[in-house]
Amino acid sequence: MESTIVLILFGTFLILLVMGAPITVALGVSAMISFLYLDENPIKFVQIAFTSVGSFPLMALPAFILAGALMEAAGISRRLVNVAESFAGPFTGGISAATVFACLFFGAISGSGPATTAAVGMLMIPAMIDRGYDRGVASAITASSGSLGIIIPPSIPMVIFGISALGMQPPPEAVEKYGVFQSVSIPKLFIAGVLPGLVISISLLIMNYIICKKKGYSGSAEGFSARNTLCTIYKGFWAILAPVVILGGIYSGFFTPTEAAIVAIFYTLAIGFFVYRELDMKALFRSLETTTWLTGRVLLILFTATVFGRLLVENQIPAIIAEAMLSATQNIYLIWAMLIFFLLFVGMFMETLATILILTPVLLPIAYSLGIDPVHFGVVMVCALGIGFQTPPLGENLFIASGISGISIEEISIKALPFAAVNAIAVFVIAFFPEIVLWLPRFFGY
Repeated sequence: MESTIVLILFGTFLILLVMGAPITVALGVSAMISFLYLDENPIKFVQIAFTSVGSFPLMALPAFILAGALMEAAGISRRLVNVAESFAGPFTGGISAATVFACLFFGAISGSGPATTAAVGMLMIPAMIDRGYDRGVASAITASSGSLGIIIPPSIPMVIFGISALGMQPPPEAVEKYGVFQSVSIPKLFIAGVLPGLVISISLLIMNYIICKKKGYSGSAEGFSARNTLCTIYKGFWAILAPVVILGGIYSGFFTPTEAAIVAIFYTLAIGFFVYRELDMKALFRSLETTTWLTGRVLLILFTATVFGRLLVENQIPAIIAEAMLSATQNIYLIWAMLIFFLLFVGMFMETLATILILTPVLLPIAYSLGIDPVHFGVVMVCALGIGFQTPPLGENLFIASGISGISIEEISIKALPFAAVNAIAVFVIAFFPEIVLWLPRFFGY
C-alpha cells in the first residue's frame, strides 16, 4: 500500500509538472487522486486545506507583502538605496557593494527575494551600468543579493516554514536519545536569520571585490564624502527607521510578527502620505492589487501543499526516507551535505514556498532523528532554497534583473554562478556551525 500511494502521489505530481501544469494544479490533482485511491472522503481535502490557512501567524504574510509594496511606492526603498550608495565612495566595487547593502536594508522590510531584486535593481543596475559595469555583472550581483530578502527578517519563507513546523512533534526515540528539542516560533526564526544573513552578505561582498578588482571597477571618481553620507542619512532618516521599528518591536517582544506587519503598514502610510508625500491613492490601490495577486498565489499553493504533506506524513513516507538516509551513513556532516545538495537541486526547479511546504514534513523528521535543532534546520533550509532565486531554470531574480537590464537570462546566469558558489559555501558554514543560527535567539532569551 505504501509503495503504491507513493507512486501515485509523486508519479502524478511529476507527470503534471512535466506537462507544464502550474504547481498548484499538480499538487492538488495528485493529492485528490491519492485521496480517491485511499477511499477517503473528498471533503477531508477541503477541511485540511481550510485548516491550513486558519493560523494567526499566517496573517503576517499578506501584511508584509503589502508593507513592502507600500514602502516602494512611498519612496522608502529608494531612500534606503541612496543611503547604501552614499557609502560606496572610491572603494573597489563600491557601487556594487552598495547594492548588496541596499538589498540587506530592503530585505529587512520586504521579506521577498523578487521584491527586493525589483526595488533595488530598478535603481542600482542603471547606476552600475553608468559607472562602466558590464550589464551582466551588474544584473548578476543584484539578482544574487536579492536572495537576502528571504533570509534577513522579516522573511515570508520563514513564516511558511514556521507554520509548517509548528504542528510537527519530534519522534519519541529522538527525544529519548537527544533530549527535549526547542519549539519552533516565527519570532525565533526571524532572530535566528540575522547572523546567517550577514554571513551570506559577507560572502557576496568578498566575491564582488574579487570580480571588481579583476575587471577594474574602481568606484566613484568623486571620492568618499562624509558630508554627503550624513546628508543622505538625514534625508533617509524615516526610511532607516522603518526596519528599526519593525525588527525592534519583534525582538523586544513588544509585538508579534503578525502585529509587526500591521505596524509596518500604518508606519508606511503615515510616512508616505504626511512626511515624504509621495504616496497617493493610485499608488495605494496598485499596492493593494499587487498584494492581492501575490497573496492569492501563495495561499493556493498553501492549500494544496498542506494536503500533499499530510498524505506524506499519514503514510509514514518521511520516516521511510529518514531510515534510508540514516542507514547509508551516521555522519552528521555527510547527511548535512546530502540535504543541502538536495535543497539546492530542488530550488532550481521549484518555487520556494511550495518547496518548503512539501519538504518540511519529509526532512524535518530526519533533522530530529539526527538531533538537529529545528530552528537551525529551518534557517539552513531557507538559505539553501534562497540560492534557487539566482540559478536557472526557475531563478525568479534572474528574470527580474534581465527585464531591468535588457540582456539575456543565459548571460546573467553565467555571471551569477560565482555568487551562487560562494552562497553555497556560506550555507555549508551555517549548517556546520549551529551557533551562527542559535546564539542570537539564546541571547534574546528564546
